[in-house]
Amino acid sequence: MSDDLSLAALGTLETICRELAVQAGELIVRERPADLGVAATKSSATDVVTVMDRRSEQLLQEQLRQRRPHDGILGEEGASVEGTSGITWIVDPIDGTVNYLYDIPAYAVSVAACVGDPGGEWQSVAGAVFNPVSGELFHARRGGGAFLRSTGPAASVTALFVSGESALGQALTGTGFGYDPDKRAQQARILTRVLPRVRDIRRAGSAALDLCAVAAGRLDVYYESGLNAWDRAAGQLIVTEAGGVVRGVGSQPSRELTLAGPTVLVDALHDVLESAGH
Repeated sequence: MSDDLSLAALGTLETICRELAVQAGELIVRERPADLGVAATKSSATDVVTVMDRRSEQLLQEQLRQRRPHDGILGEEGASVEGTSGITWIVDPIDGTVNYLYDIPAYAVSVAACVGDPGGEWQSVAGAVFNPVSGELFHARRGGGAFLRSTGPAASVTALFVSGESALGQALTGTGFGYDPDKRAQQARILTRVLPRVRDIRRAGSAALDLCAVAAGRLDVYYESGLNAWDRAAGQLIVTEAGGVVRGVGSQPSRELTLAGPTVLVDALHDVLESAGH
């Protein structure tokens, strides 16, 4: 399958993203031990989270191979299937695993259908991010806009648009931090340069949900380094379909840097980060 996808094909891919994100999200909530972050030791708790990560990814992989046997798959927990269709599914079975461990209701399943080379240049054409605790399902397909669905009793569908804020000094800014101590120290130094230039900083602990918050205008702008493809594949499409831009040090986001928001804020924040030595 080429990059020239029909509207019907894009709609099918988006539907699969939505359905599988919800299925995996329901699994990780239903099977999560109630005392995971309280009674378990640190090592065993981490093991349980790893098991749930893998179970969620296994569900996604099995469903995708049934529904789309010719597509490729790339997952955080090691799922790697080469396809022949030109479509690769990039999945994050639990984005925000520390939140999941501590039962903080800010974690998600991310599912995206992409074209291109997952190891090089690629583009998302459909994606969904599901927070199974809040029941919020963010989704988009290329050229079709971005939407938020509530899957609870009061079901609703809302079109998403990025913030209309244009002044960086008034921008609520999201970010995140890596796990490596040296990397965290560098991120802390950069944060001291960013914080005086923005309204305030938020660190929610899930890159996928942060990107969706930008799309929904809950965050004005967002930046983070160290993101992998599965952290942002669905979220970055949702941002762009909500009228925003996603870039890095150059025109494309990368592990080095991901910036998301309205163009004017992304450009202004990029300048601040550059002057801070990012």
